[in-house]
Amino acid sequence: MTTAHAVPPTLADLSGVYVIDAAHTRIGFVARHAMVTKVRGSFNEFEGRFTADRADPSRSSANVTIQAASIDTRNEQRDAHLRSNDFLAMDEHPQITFVTTGVRQTGETSLELTGDLSIRGVTNSITIPFEFEGASTDPFGNLRAGFEGSATISRKDYGITWNAALETGGVLVGDKIVLEFEVSAIKTA
Repeated sequence: MTTAHAVPPTLADLSGVYVIDAAHTRIGFVARHAMVTKVRGSFNEFEGRFTADRADPSRSSANVTIQAASIDTRNEQRDAHLRSNDFLAMDEHPQITFVTTGVRQTGETSLELTGDLSIRGVTNSITIPFEFEGASTDPFGNLRAGFEGSATISRKDYGITWNAALETGGVLVGDKIVLEFEVSAIKTA
């Protein structure tokens, strides 16, 4: 009896337009709290899409729009503070956006997305390395692709400078924020 082995898909197998499946995707962050621990959170409302160009990955593109009000750290008081003018200023800047300016394949299953990240009305260029986790057809006939990536930003670069000094030295909220992306996307074209 012969056993067939599936060949894992690579980035070269992707081509077309994909929409982020928000129900199976996490866009999160990690921030240092009180100099001794980390707070993890996520955004529960977002949408995005990407176009993968198999022939020329540099012509690929992606964009994501996050609703700032959907921030969730599992603490209502903290979330309300994060939505305020001290942090995200969501009344004036209800959305956080990322739009690629370049895509570069860095390995058989890895790529870097460089783009403009806009938070609180401030836009900076960042590069996010991603690992392609695979692709498969789900029970509903949808081709799904999975990616994971992360990048570290300085919140001060986005005008988010609020903090509180601690009696023991240091500050309540660290400057460096790790953005985390666990993406499931469905091919639409």
